[in-house]
Amino acid sequence: MRIIPAIDIMNGNCVRLSRGDFSTRKQYSADPVDVAKQFEDHGIRYLHLVDLDGARSKHIVNYRILEQIATKTDLMIDFGGGLKSDEDLRIAFESGANQVTGGSIAVKNPELFLSWIEKWSGEKIILGADVDKEKIAIQGWEEKTDYNLIPFVREYRKKGIRYLICTDIDKDGMLNGPSFGLYQKIISETPDIKLIASGGVSQISDLEKLAEMKINGAIIGKAIYENRISLKDLERFILKVGI
Repeated sequence: MRIIPAIDIMNGNCVRLSRGDFSTRKQYSADPVDVAKQFEDHGIRYLHLVDLDGARSKHIVNYRILEQIATKTDLMIDFGGGLKSDEDLRIAFESGANQVTGGSIAVKNPELFLSWIEKWSGEKIILGADVDKEKIAIQGWEEKTDYNLIPFVREYRKKGIRYLICTDIDKDGMLNGPSFGLYQKIISETPDIKLIASGGVSQISDLEKLAEMKINGAIIGKAIYENRISLKDLERFILKVGI
């Protein structure tokens, strides 16, 4: 199971939100590159980098920070936030992203999203599915849709998607545990998707349970920044499970 710390960028700073609400923004560091280096120093190999400014602006904004992290570390970076055009995608990959995540675009402009899968492959393009009671939510979770999670994922799996990041909105940033039931349902009903769990991780035992479920990866955000899980804890976990 991949251990994937998250860095959310706003105004050049490393911040975290609760349930995607920008009014809950809390800044943790003014140097995202240094934070990324600390992750790498503790044996972490992956990073989930979110351009919150891009998400609000509807085009990539913080690609220079992506470029700096990619240049100064060997982390495998998946990048998301504001990717709405072929040009956004080109900039993201040229700036050092190994994978990119598309969420709202997969609902709003499926033709464009499918063209990305065709051009870059389902290994490079991650489907982001943020859910509220198993209904897909988009536009920074401000807009609820009538799309049901499982059929939505199955359809994109047929069209080449290999990776899914699924966030239960109720869990995001709340530090009260992941949606184990939801993830078990996804695994049971779409067993060939590489599921990355996002939201709610608050302690090492959460990661242990996700690993037992054979989930491909777990994104960890606020638990690190609020010192619920230390980087030493993650380093020991990685050594234990042989990631």
